[in-house]
Amino acid sequence: MSASEEELFGGPLRYDTGWSRHEYAFEGQTLGATLRAFPGMVAGTLRLAARADRRALWTVGAAEVGQGAAAAVGLVLVNQVLGALLGTGEVAGRLHGALPALVAGGVVAVVGALLASLSTAATGRLEPKVERTANERYLSAVVAVELEAVEDGEFRRLIDVADLGASSARRMVGQGVSTVNSLLSLLAAAGVLTVLHPVLLPMLVLIAAPRGWGAMRVTQRRYASVMLWVEHRRASSLIGRHLTSRESAPEIRVHGAGAFLLRHFRAMAANAEAEQARLARERAGTELAAAALSGLAMVVTWVALGLLVVSGRVDLAVAGTAVVAIRTGSATLGALVVNLNNLTEESLYVADLENCVARAAERAIPVGGAALPGKVAEVRFEEVRFGYPDRAEPVLDGVSLRVRTGEVTAVVGENGAGKSTLMKLLAGLLLPASGRVLWDGVDLREADRAQVFAQVGLVTQDFERWPMTAGTNIRIGAPDRPGDPAAVHEAARAAGAGPLVDGLPRGLDTLLSRVFKGGSDLSGGQWQRIGLARAEYRDARFLLVDEPTSALDPEAEIAAFDRIRGLAGPDRAVVLVTHRMAAVRRADRIYVLDGGRVAEEGTHDQLLAAGGRYAAMYAAQAAQYGPGPQSAGALPLPRRSGPAAPSAPRRIEQVSDGIIRLTGAHLAGRDAPAVARKGVERPSGARRWPGRRPAGTASHTSEPHRSSP
Repeated sequence: MSASEEELFGGPLRYDTGWSRHEYAFEGQTLGATLRAFPGMVAGTLRLAARADRRALWTVGAAEVGQGAAAAVGLVLVNQVLGALLGTGEVAGRLHGALPALVAGGVVAVVGALLASLSTAATGRLEPKVERTANERYLSAVVAVELEAVEDGEFRRLIDVADLGASSARRMVGQGVSTVNSLLSLLAAAGVLTVLHPVLLPMLVLIAAPRGWGAMRVTQRRYASVMLWVEHRRASSLIGRHLTSRESAPEIRVHGAGAFLLRHFRAMAANAEAEQARLARERAGTELAAAALSGLAMVVTWVALGLLVVSGRVDLAVAGTAVVAIRTGSATLGALVVNLNNLTEESLYVADLENCVARAAERAIPVGGAALPGKVAEVRFEEVRFGYPDRAEPVLDGVSLRVRTGEVTAVVGENGAGKSTLMKLLAGLLLPASGRVLWDGVDLREADRAQVFAQVGLVTQDFERWPMTAGTNIRIGAPDRPGDPAAVHEAARAAGAGPLVDGLPRGLDTLLSRVFKGGSDLSGGQWQRIGLARAEYRDARFLLVDEPTSALDPEAEIAAFDRIRGLAGPDRAVVLVTHRMAAVRRADRIYVLDGGRVAEEGTHDQLLAAGGRYAAMYAAQAAQYGPGPQSAGALPLPRRSGPAAPSAPRRIEQVSDGIIRLTGAHLAGRDAPAVARKGVERPSGARRWPGRRPAGTASHTSEPHRSSP
């Protein structure tokens, strides 16, 4: 372990569990085991290739079989040429007798070259298709798993290793072709040697066996090292990405973190280089031993062939052919062992990909289930409990609440109270450990999750800022919906992003990423409007908005909350999670989470009058705007157990009065009527429906202006 691993990551980045899982790379990868596994490896390669391009696969197969046949015919012709040349008679006669075999050999060589060229072209067409097919196979499996699997470190490691498997699948095609080519050539040479003299075939195997052992030993060590160091490699890549990342660039320069990270990158690279040097030393020693044994076997073979010639058991022409066949066969057998070994190594990574696909299938979101009503009107939590594996205490413990269309529901609470987890449960991304989440009476566990997702739109604090065009960033909220620029423009206008889109260099076709040439970037507030436009374009019945304005300035935040409230309607529910208390005053119902439980619920007025936790948080945020007349007596946050202090309602009334006067002081020196008018304007395109007051209209005279907390 390097000091950098200890300092940056808290310990060695070695995947010990991976070693125990992959120890078959040492214990099971013997020559015999590899030969027994060969048909299965070839079959797996053929399945991948057939799935990618069946026509190219047949072309490669036919070309390789043709090359093998050409190799066999070539050796037979060599024997005929040598027999003619070493026979009796005049030299001219012997040359004339060898001429037909020489011409035929030339034709066979040309045919073999053409077949090799055809195989190379078809393989080049097949390889990228196989890699794409393998990538699609594991990506389509991973994208369908439960959110808990994506957040699981063990499953993340499977994804990392599966990514290696996709490129290995591509290389398996080339290795498979080379292996089949070597095997057919070897069979041709072995057949000729067997015909010439049976004792020559074992000699051929004796020459190549040490090379096969050495290549296999090197592969075993290399594969085990890759598995052991996979997390170390990922960490080094992570440091490199941060050094070049646009997001981290300002802090790296201002804080001087570049030299710090480079130092650790260098240290971790040196650690990895030491591992590579160890592998190289072991490989050199192994290959030297294999070469020595192979050379010894070659000497024995030539001595045996000489004895056969001297004893008269093999004539000179046959001996010449045997020399060519042995040299060709030994080289072919050596290549076969190496190719087979490489194919075995690549198949191990492809097996990891298949393992990832299988594990993903086990953790996949179920397909189908109980149908939801066409227009869900209510989602209800009943004593919902949920916890994460790495936490002893549950994040949510017995939560009961309801969300109805036509209403704005707010969820507030301190950091860690369980707000974001509640939103994931509401969206159907997580399933409760106990209790029920009912969609118009249909239990989430039994529901068709695809129908649940179709009812939900998400706008989160860290919503994805896709490095794509502005139009795509909006349309991706409903990717299955036919593209309609007019509908995209309307969604942008309704979310307050119309002027923003119109002001971009190429409108909706503007690329929103400066990492590409000609791209543009947006501010936090502008991106937030694009996110709201995405939610508007999705037109879901339940819009879940989780801390969307944490990075905005006060005026942009006020406008953002107005737009969010404007997205509500008689057939849509808006669920707002925030710690900004000003945003929830006009919500139809407010739930206060504390310690994973619903501590309070009600309207803004009811919760203020109750003088509990909501009132205390509201007062605490109000005090941040200045020393109001009663700020010294502001209500402290109540304990999590026990009733509120008896004097709380009176003090809350005083604090509320102080907030009003504080707001007046906040507006001093500004055009207060203009600000007030701005505060009650509805955003462009916002919906209205009977029985609801317009967003921005005060519900009671003592309500503070929206620019208060």
